[in-house]
Amino acid sequence: MRFIADLHIHSSHSQATGNDLNLANLEKYALIKGIDLLGTGDFTHPKWIEEIKEGLTDEDGTGIYRSKNGYPFMLQTEISLVYTQGGKGRRVHNLVLAPNLDAVRQITDYLLTKGRIDYDGRPIFKISCIDFVDNLKRISKDIEVIPAHAWTPWFGVLGEKGGFNSLSEAFGDQVKHIHAIETGLSSNPPMNWRVKELDRYQLLSFSDLHSYWPWRMGREATIFNTEVTYKNILEAIRTGEGLSGTIEVDPGYGKYHFTGHRACGVCINPKDAVRVNNICPKCGKKMTVGVVSRVEELADPSRPEGYAPRNPKKYHTLIPLSEILAKMVGTAVSSKKVAAEFENIISTFGTEMNVLLNASEEKLLLVTSKKITDAILKARRGEVEVQPGFDGEYGIPLFSPNDRKEYYSKIDERIAAMNAAKKKTTQASLSGF
Repeated sequence: MRFIADLHIHSSHSQATGNDLNLANLEKYALIKGIDLLGTGDFTHPKWIEEIKEGLTDEDGTGIYRSKNGYPFMLQTEISLVYTQGGKGRRVHNLVLAPNLDAVRQITDYLLTKGRIDYDGRPIFKISCIDFVDNLKRISKDIEVIPAHAWTPWFGVLGEKGGFNSLSEAFGDQVKHIHAIETGLSSNPPMNWRVKELDRYQLLSFSDLHSYWPWRMGREATIFNTEVTYKNILEAIRTGEGLSGTIEVDPGYGKYHFTGHRACGVCINPKDAVRVNNICPKCGKKMTVGVVSRVEELADPSRPEGYAPRNPKKYHTLIPLSEILAKMVGTAVSSKKVAAEFENIISTFGTEMNVLLNASEEKLLLVTSKKITDAILKARRGEVEVQPGFDGEYGIPLFSPNDRKEYYSKIDERIAAMNAAKKKTTQASLSGF
């Protein structure tokens, strides 16, 4: 059975999310998006786990928890580990999958011995990756730990701030229990193929959503071809059998693709970043080192850009439909105009994934304009240039020359706003003397 899964999500109990990020809305928009299986997110949070217990049941004992309408969820959370190892500060996010509620209870009890769980859906603990995996495996061999957005500078295991140059260094003797990584928005499979150590790990993609809107949910996802049971999905993650491939955004869309300094509007490719030693040419401060630069640092010398292994898993590079429509109609992604056109197209094709992956030109032209049809097909073919994201700024898909102007205009506006805020803070401080 082929299905699309998004197994890294958050609930309304995580920071930077809304109160309406609940099970009902997750199910509703998953059906619109074309996501066949969702993670629950945040299962250690005391209020959210009660909502899970009340709203979902695993009547057939497969480890898949279903709503009253039958929509499937898998028990999942993300844990932030902030600790010291080898004399360096480490910050790593890990995705955790659990086979049942009893395992969730035991994971929660373990974490309560280390700190609080009630303040955030993604709580922080002073636990090393080594001890974290060791203790979870003592609870159940069927618990799976997956390094989340592995290349992200701030909390990715291979990112600059994580401080590790390999999974073996991060997980020590427990690396034997790591079978996959989540590649994150700022990298794609070809980038990961260049790092030899990653050959033995499965490459997974999920959205890490903080809202249920279709331009967030499923923007990255993993395609499975197996029965929808926890056991079969776990086997696919651990061995690759039953794992068909991934759905990706262009990695340039991610917030940390290139090295840069947002405060100065500086975005630099890897070669130039090395030339300036990752120092911002405008202000002299250290820039946030992007994912492309980190991949370049850790890539095997025999694997230049463009390297591909034999028989790699297939991946699709897509742009969320709402983002395409926003560019074509010239309004914000959340505008009523975009929503109306989105609903018009989805009413014919059923799901957004069907539109992005399968809808023919002939059928698209029956329900929408040639301009929008051409943009959807161009995105499907991977022909849309993306101005790279950097230092927390999303990349911008460039469908026209005006998009590039818009990109730089937004950066200029952001810099002006930052400078105004700094000036206001300085004036307030001086007024106190």
